[in-house]
Amino acid sequence: MMLSVRDIRKSFDGKTEVLKGISLDVNKGDVIAILGPSASGKTTLLRCINFLERADSGRMTFDGQEFDMHTVSKRDIAAIRRKTAFVFQNYNLFLNKTVLQNVTLGLTTARGIPRAEAEKTAMAALKRVGMAERADAFPLQLSGGQQQRVAIARGLAAGPEIIYFDEPTSALDPELIGEVLAVMRQLAEEGMTMLVVTHEMEFARSVSNKVVFMDGGRVIEAGPTAEFFSNPKEERTRAFVRSILSKGQE
Repeated sequence: MMLSVRDIRKSFDGKTEVLKGISLDVNKGDVIAILGPSASGKTTLLRCINFLERADSGRMTFDGQEFDMHTVSKRDIAAIRRKTAFVFQNYNLFLNKTVLQNVTLGLTTARGIPRAEAEKTAMAALKRVGMAERADAFPLQLSGGQQQRVAIARGLAAGPEIIYFDEPTSALDPELIGEVLAVMRQLAEEGMTMLVVTHEMEFARSVSNKVVFMDGGRVIEAGPTAEFFSNPKEERTRAFVRSILSKGQE
C-alpha cells in the first residue's frame, strides 16, 4: 500500500463538516478517479491529503510511515511533498518566467539541485508532455492546454511517487481538453500513480482502474471502474451514472 488515509474530517467554519470521515487506499500504479457533484468535498479531500488544507482529524500512512493529519509537523509535510506533485485547476505558473524557468524553479530553490542538472531534468519532463520546443516561451504566449501541460511537467520533474490532479481540465476550452487528457493517459500507461478529481467521465471510464464517488462529504461508493459504471451498488451512485449516460446521449 503506497498511501492510506483513514477518517479524514474537515470543517471550515467549525460547524459544517465538508469531509465526514473519508477513508481511501492507493496502491502503486493506481489511477483513481474521484467523482461526484459540485460541493461534494472532492477538492477538499485532495488538498487535505497534500496538506494544502489542514484536516481537523484523520490518519495517513504514506510509504510505511504513519502521520496524524491534524498535528503532522511542517518537516514531515515537506518530506511527504517531496514525494508527491499537485496539478492545480488554473496552472499556477509564474507569468514572468519562461516555461523552462517555471519547471526548474522548484528543483533549484526547494531542492538545491544545481541549475544545469535542473534544466536537464526539466527539459526531459517537458519532452514527456510535448512542450520541449516551447521551453523559452512565457505562459501568456501559450494556450491553456499548453500551460497545463507545463504544470504537469513541473510536477513530473520532481520525480513524484504520486501525482494529485485537481480538475486539471476545468479551466480549459473544450477543444484543448483532449491534449491534457492525452498526457494523463500516457502517464497512466507508464505506471504513474494518480489521484484525479475530474468531471471527465470518458477519461474516468477508460483510464482509471478505480473510482471513488463522493457526495455530501462522504464516500458513497468506491471500487473498480468497470464495476462502478456497469453495476453500481448504491442508489445514489446509480442515479449519478444514469445522469452521466443521459448527458452523453444528448
